[in-house]
Amino acid sequence: MIVAITGGTGFLGAHLARTLVANGHYAKVLARGINNRDPEIRKTPNAAFTPVQYGDEKNLYAAFMGCDTLAHMVGINREAQRGDFQRVHVETTKTVIHAALRARVKKIIYVSYLRARPRAFSSYYKSKWEAEELIRNSGLDYTILKPGIIYGTGDSMLTSIKRTLDMLPGVAIFPSVGLMEKKMSPIAVEDMVHILIAAAVDDRLSRQTVAVVGPEEITLSKAVKRVSKVMKKPTLILPVPTLAHYMIAAASEKSMRNPLTAFAQIRMLSEGMSQPLSDSEMLPSDLVPHREFNEETIRAGLHEPGQ
Repeated sequence: MIVAITGGTGFLGAHLARTLVANGHYAKVLARGINNRDPEIRKTPNAAFTPVQYGDEKNLYAAFMGCDTLAHMVGINREAQRGDFQRVHVETTKTVIHAALRARVKKIIYVSYLRARPRAFSSYYKSKWEAEELIRNSGLDYTILKPGIIYGTGDSMLTSIKRTLDMLPGVAIFPSVGLMEKKMSPIAVEDMVHILIAAAVDDRLSRQTVAVVGPEEITLSKAVKRVSKVMKKPTLILPVPTLAHYMIAAASEKSMRNPLTAFAQIRMLSEGMSQPLSDSEMLPSDLVPHREFNEETIRAGLHEPGQ
């Protein structure tokens, strides 16, 4: 089977490409450019790297030709310019759908977000929901997956925690998001890829919108403590009001090329990433994520991509 992956050099796309190849399939890794977080993905046998322009339907049509399934993973969690969420999540998805229909792709799998919904203060949430609606009404067979937070080698969660803990010598100080933290249910990337393979290769979850959460509900502070233990880095958790985090995120997004945190990420953490919305379906038991966020999975996730 040939699976096209938009955003294929990103964290989740690269993991999916490697797993497809390991299972005897062919991955067409599509991206606007090279993602230096995981440069080895471009050298993976049977995973062809194909540069594309997501706003160019003809370019995408040529890239999708001959592909059985499309895993659509293009996404951003912060706006470099106002309107980027709408442009990347909604306008790009429109173009991707048109090209996929022309190329006779059989199915599209879209990775949205657990709490994406139409009536939300967050333009991130709303843009993800709009993309879902476009796919549901596209005429293509589809699976929409709505995960919370995914962790593993090359991710943003473990990478951000490690980066923050490494900032200070000796005892690290990590700010909690809010004085009363909401919970999240981390999903191991291996579990997420297992679901993607079921949808893309085994043709499961047809025309379903499915919530994906990990096996345990924990706070960010508890997650940080587990990571710090693996890193052997003494860490103190400093309670910080959510408003202060919003101010820091807004300032860092404006002043830093690679911000410590993003406004949308703070909103996710302040709302919680463990409770699915009522209109999402549940996974069948054999696809439910089971890997716990523990010392073994954390240590594996802290390795550099490609190692």
